[in-house]
Amino acid sequence: MDILCPQCQHQMTTTDSGLFCPQCQQHFTACCPDCHHPLNVLKACGAIDYFCQQGHGLISKKRLLWLPSPPANQ
Repeated sequence: MDILCPQCQHQMTTTDSGLFCPQCQQHFTACCPDCHHPLNVLKACGAIDYFCQQGHGLISKKRLLWLPSPPANQ
C-alpha cells in the first residue's frame, strides 16, 4: 500500500513505530480519526490492527489519521 506524505506528497516507508518520509525526514504515527490520540498497533498472524484506547475500538486502516510524531526528546 502506497501512503503519501501529508506534507510533501512523497511516498513514505514503513517503520516499527509508524511511517517515515525520507523527503521531509519526518516520522508519522497512526492516530484515531475521531479523537486524534495515538493508536495501539496489534500484530498477530501477519495481520496488523489498530485499537483506540479512548473508547473508539478497532480502527480500519482506511480511516487512519497519520500525524507527525513528537520529537523523541519530549
